[in-house]
Amino acid sequence: MAVSGRPASARRNVTLLIVCQALCYFLTSVMLAVSALAGYHLADDKSFATMPHAVQWLATMAMALPAAMLMRRLGRRNAFRWGASLGTIGALIAAYALFIEEFWWFACATVFTGAFNSFAMHYRFAAAEAADVAWRSRAISFVVGVGIISAFVGPELAKLTKDLFTPHVFAGTFLTLAVIPLFLLPVLNWVEFPAAAERDAARGRPIGRIARQPNYIVAVLSAMTAWGTMVLLMTATPIAMIVNGHSFADAAFVIQWHIFGMFAPSFVSGWLIERFGVLNIMLCGLGLAAAAISFGLSGMTVTHFWLTNVCIGAGWNLLFVSGTTLLVDTYRSEEKSGAQGLNDFTVFGTVAAFSFTAGYLQSTFGWPMVNMIVIPWIIGVACVVLWLKLRWRRAAGSG
Repeated sequence: MAVSGRPASARRNVTLLIVCQALCYFLTSVMLAVSALAGYHLADDKSFATMPHAVQWLATMAMALPAAMLMRRLGRRNAFRWGASLGTIGALIAAYALFIEEFWWFACATVFTGAFNSFAMHYRFAAAEAADVAWRSRAISFVVGVGIISAFVGPELAKLTKDLFTPHVFAGTFLTLAVIPLFLLPVLNWVEFPAAAERDAARGRPIGRIARQPNYIVAVLSAMTAWGTMVLLMTATPIAMIVNGHSFADAAFVIQWHIFGMFAPSFVSGWLIERFGVLNIMLCGLGLAAAAISFGLSGMTVTHFWLTNVCIGAGWNLLFVSGTTLLVDTYRSEEKSGAQGLNDFTVFGTVAAFSFTAGYLQSTFGWPMVNMIVIPWIIGVACVVLWLKLRWRRAAGSG
């Protein structure tokens, strides 16, 4: 991803942050691909199969505010180091759980990988701080979009390591994952974080006042929709495919292209936001989510699962990048810890709820209900985005 046309220091820092985010995505993409299947393998009651995945997002939510506070108190560099250690611990506990065939130990492991996610989510904010205002949406999209590498590496890594310690399926996968966060440590040493990002103790506006801004509300709703709908469909997909007679290789193929769909638009999403406006791109993301549902309700072939997951992945990208772009303009530097922490707490609370729901809906009602539950959500958020668009237009007219 080119990061040209900007000061050398900004290019260097954003490039290094892209590397850091890529390493984080290696772990999270494999978790996306295998956690539901590992839970299905370990759980006696198969309706609990997605619980570890949901626990991971619950931990991400629970750590959102503490992670943001640690970013302020310790500085981005040291906080990111703490996050890396949590990823390694979680992967090791997961491997142990699979060796002893214990479901609840696996659920415990996802607490640590979820906490790791909370810290990893701040790389996009660090990129926004490293870039000037005019370049901010592209810097965010570059850091988010590096996950395209993990779209291919993650599922392939899962397939290669799944049976290393047969009959302990996926134990080798998690032992491999335990090493990856350690590579973050030397890369972080080379990043020059802005002084304001390292330590900023000044007090800003109350968080309630920031959160009541219409722009902040829509930014949070955009990210909630991006993550909630994506995780609901993606989490249920491997189980739905296995139940409907498809192979693990088929499920891995679909998840691989789902992750590709999540990150490939980042090559253009920052430019699209600059060219067409942040709210228009949000509406495009919602349109892609609606297309995913239509494919999901049309059939249960590999092609139908593939189309559903590619579309919901691309919708995730447009909604998440545009939501983050809108969010970073709603607070001042001294307010970022609270504003960013509240955003991630709300977003990943939604993700946890949708993850818990995915296993229950898939096991009890099947794949069509998983898709149908998303429809009112998409319609509601589209109405809110259109309301803000009208509000902006009226404000511009009155000015």
